[in-house]
Amino acid sequence: QVHVVESGGGSVEAGGSLTLSCSASGPITCMAWFRQAPGKEREGVASLRFGDGPPMYGLGGESPSYGPSVSGRFTIAQDNGKNAVYLHMNRLQPWDTAMYFCAAHSGAYCHLDDWEYDYWGHGTQVTVSS
Repeated sequence: QVHVVESGGGSVEAGGSLTLSCSASGPITCMAWFRQAPGKEREGVASLRFGDGPPMYGLGGESPSYGPSVSGRFTIAQDNGKNAVYLHMNRLQPWDTAMYFCAAHSGAYCHLDDWEYDYWGHGTQVTVSS
């Protein structure tokens, strides 16, 4: 049983920065951030593979991986030694406004595909004003 909890959302002006945090209980192999704005489908933000050693043969997915709308502005990083990640968001824009969800799974792959993820947090709201 894995529990996922995220936090750190809030309001920020365009061009500003914000950092989200997420922790997961139990063994996992991948953690990711997704977001969903009103009237839009959920989209992948960033994913990160977990493990102290080299990945198993056949383990798929780039790590880290970023969605095209955030690449170059957002960074996902592990809280070293923990089943936890940060999402550092820079140069935020109004279109980044969304509910951000943290997700995790213990499977063999690590992609920005929501169907891979078994465990989800409840979300944290990020609002960017112009």
